[in-house]
Amino acid sequence: MIVAITGTPGTGKTSVSMELARLGHVVVDMVALARQKRLIVSPVTRGAPATIDVKKLKSVPLPKAKLVFTCSHFSHLLKADKVIVLRCSPSVLVRRLRSRGWGNEKVTENAEAEAIDLITVEAIGLHRKVYEVDTTHLKPKESARQILEIVKGAVKGHEPGHVDWSEEILSWF
Repeated sequence: MIVAITGTPGTGKTSVSMELARLGHVVVDMVALARQKRLIVSPVTRGAPATIDVKKLKSVPLPKAKLVFTCSHFSHLLKADKVIVLRCSPSVLVRRLRSRGWGNEKVTENAEAEAIDLITVEAIGLHRKVYEVDTTHLKPKESARQILEIVKGAVKGHEPGHVDWSEEILSWF
């Protein structure tokens, strides 16, 4: 089974993936794989995720295992049996991205993408089994635990649309 872990930059994908790997699971960093296969099509700059040739990356074989987690901001665009979108309050996301030194334009772009559920909507358009985990106040260990529960079938409370930032968005105006 391939489980894609995806989400807006800053939602915790890397931290959760490191926790899943620590627990002994097979985790593939799709940006690192794309870099290794020379499939990055834009220069990597601070404050901007890499642009990947996703079409070519789809043909790169993944490790053979019963369960493989793929992780990146574009994992939902690749083959997956389940997609788990990590979500985070836009106001918290802004703080996280600014602490990384990201510029205002990229911070705003990503906060807005999170606010409108962009990655969840994209994932739903491509996959039947899409779930959400709100990482806003979770440690990576707890996020990983929730992901493993979803993989085992405990999906109640993780359905698409369960995470809703509309109240927070209204406070912007």
